Amino acid sequence: MTVSEDLYDITIIGGGPVGMFAAFYAGMRNAKTKIIESLPVLGGQVSLLYPEKTIYDVGGYAGVTGKELIHQLTAQMQHFDQTICLDQEVRTIEKLDDHLFKISTNRDVHYSKTVIITTGQGSFQPRKLTLPSSDSFEDTNLHYIVKDLEQYKNKTVVICGGGDTAVDWALTLEGIAKKVILVHRRERFRAHEGSVAMLNASNVDVLTPFVPHQLIGENNHLQAVEFKETRGDKVTRVDLDYFIVNYGFVSSIGPLKDWNIQLDQTDIVVNSKMETTTEGIYAAGDSNTFDGKLKLIATGFGEAPTAVNHAIHSIYPKEHAQPIQSTKLSFED
Repeated sequence: MTVSEDLYDITIIGGGPVGMFAAFYAGMRNAKTKIIESLPVLGGQVSLLYPEKTIYDVGGYAGVTGKELIHQLTAQMQHFDQTICLDQEVRTIEKLDDHLFKISTNRDVHYSKTVIITTGQGSFQPRKLTLPSSDSFEDTNLHYIVKDLEQYKNKTVVICGGGDTAVDWALTLEGIAKKVILVHRRERFRAHEGSVAMLNASNVDVLTPFVPHQLIGENNHLQAVEFKETRGDKVTRVDLDYFIVNYGFVSSIGPLKDWNIQLDQTDIVVNSKMETTTEGIYAAGDSNTFDGKLKLIATGFGEAPTAVNHAIHSIYPKEHAQPIQSTKLSFED
């Protein structure tokens, strides 16, 4: 383990969209800023889970893919010279006597005047099939995460799931794959009403209420899936090129519970300043909770500047928490 002797104004733990925007905004306040991210890339769940999915609820975009959103956030951050530490998991945060924080990761030790936690839902793993031999197909054509749309071009794709992710991927792949079949264990989908209406008007074939019953394949390549009626004996075989399972993800907050901050189950309790119960530590985005909390990227983008501005005010009490408008600034190309 190495030690960084540099002292930062703000260290952001978590390099997803909210953490990236917080880093940009900290740059606007002229704060010396560092991001620590446990993944080998910036972008968090957006980069890992739905880089090709279109996101509609981000201000200023009629629609933007996850990949493009992260690209734009990266370009926005590059207005400033922040330090980015990837592939580092924060293990402990210790408040020192001189009101500084010692942040220890699996690789380094960092020092900071304030900390902003933007870890989202924590580390996560997909909920996988429990059918025999399912893991043998994961390296070929059984997928839990969609990373590259081109591989599904002109193919028959079967998707399992009833939430927003499953429905969104079915709609996204409709114009790319030769055929898309969406299978759900209930008659009704849990996705947003607008998405379900689009699904009903699409060419996506819907099979309900069925669940995977048996995987059929050889040489680690899945050829077909037998689906069984949820409350019946009917079994139907569906031949396919790719099988995508969207049963959601299991998240873990890991060492967060040992950071001496108040939690409400797995969420960090914050006040209106986005400050935790430990003075100098803030949280923004899906990692926090407060009365009336909404977990959206859009609201996280609003919480990030709140945390940054109050962090700056705590470091430099003569600085106003209310910043100047960005229209009064200029960036060189």
